[in-house]
Amino acid sequence: MKNLIFSSITILLISISSFAQDLTPYIKIGDSNESIQQVSEKVINALESNSYTVLGTYNPSKKGTLKVIVFTRTDLKNTVVKVKDRGALAATFKVGLEQKNGKVTISYTNPDYILRAYLGDSYNTYKTTFQKFSTDLKSTFSSLGNDFKPFGGTVKAENLKKYHYKIMMPYFTDPVELNEFSSFEEGLKTIENNLKAKKGNTVEVYKIVYSGEKVAVFGVGLQNKEEGEAHFLPIIGESHVAALPYEIILQGNKATMLHGKYRLALHWPDLTMGTFMKIMSTPGDIEDALEAVCK
Repeated sequence: MKNLIFSSITILLISISSFAQDLTPYIKIGDSNESIQQVSEKVINALESNSYTVLGTYNPSKKGTLKVIVFTRTDLKNTVVKVKDRGALAATFKVGLEQKNGKVTISYTNPDYILRAYLGDSYNTYKTTFQKFSTDLKSTFSSLGNDFKPFGGTVKAENLKKYHYKIMMPYFTDPVELNEFSSFEEGLKTIENNLKAKKGNTVEVYKIVYSGEKVAVFGVGLQNKEEGEAHFLPIIGESHVAALPYEIILQGNKATMLHGKYRLALHWPDLTMGTFMKIMSTPGDIEDALEAVCK
């Protein structure tokens, strides 16, 4: 009986510990003395050799010292779209490369963090799939480094599904509506054409289209020197470069984006209010750029 009670208490404590775990938005894989291009090629090779699909790459702020590689995997992609409230935003993960002081730091967005934040209560429904994805990703990147050091600020695991920066600030469930079209097909065509035309001083980094579900996600680089990445990224931290690009999601005939005060805070959770105030115009600037893409 004592053993049974002890075992039950142990299981309970482990569950509580996991529930109260602090999670970070990024994981550092390691540093390399090779060029950013050489490191990029190795990252892409590692991903493609392990059943991941590389969707796109780009240089945020148009800086050769920064690079993002966006990827997905079929099991993840097909699972997250089942979550009706913009679950498809969790279909992509990113590797960030930052060249500084003669070395390239390699990091990636932490699946345990992003999936909990974007999928809410549905995270637990598909937890086995997500845990396998996270474990496999670490194994895939083990050829590139062995640090696997969490960084970028912390949020308790149980708080991520209802994360917001401060009181009165937006949640995941407070998206910004960019446009409403007559149909999914019209919306898709409009956004595709506007990105080709670089409306809003933007560039398309990647695109995922779920034709059957009438859902599409676009990763959009923000290239305006005064209002885009070149403005806000140096202020809030280029080491978090894997946060980019920003997303537009088209579901049915409605195009939306995550509110900047949510999306930026989630990926830079350790920002002080003083620093946040320095980019006070950024959420509105991003909305303006993405609205232009959707008109």
